[in-house]
Amino acid sequence: MKKIQFKRDMKASAQKVYSTMLGLDNIETYNQWTSEFNPTSTYEGSWEKGSKIYFIGTDENGKKGGMIAEIADNIPSQFISIRHYGILDGEKEITEGADVEKWAGGLENYSFHESDGTTTVTVEVDVTEDYLDDFSAMWPKALNKLKELAEK
Repeated sequence: MKKIQFKRDMKASAQKVYSTMLGLDNIETYNQWTSEFNPTSTYEGSWEKGSKIYFIGTDENGKKGGMIAEIADNIPSQFISIRHYGILDGEKEITEGADVEKWAGGLENYSFHESDGTTTVTVEVDVTEDYLDDFSAMWPKALNKLKELAEK
């Protein structure tokens, strides 16, 4: 896997950006910024450290799928780390095999640094070679959408 990094400054407090990103006050804010990856993107689960969480969407046939992860760390308004370890295929959890091994252990790390009313969000994501181009194009759009939502 390769690690890719993105940064975006947002004119909002770290608490507001963090809450908007995770959809803590309204899950729709999460769904809106992550729609850049999949128009039906959402999550099920908890952002609490050690919790299991599903990042899901539906395909063109309405079938649910996505990633199974654990919240590896969560320091509110400062840092969150997500460790991927499985794939959700409909209602079936797949945690071993070739498809999972490509992603297993991959991290998404988000840091929030506030200074003078501006929060810099730094995203570091482990990505497989076959998704590198897609994610490199999608992440900046997703962060622009998050910026728009957080600055409202």
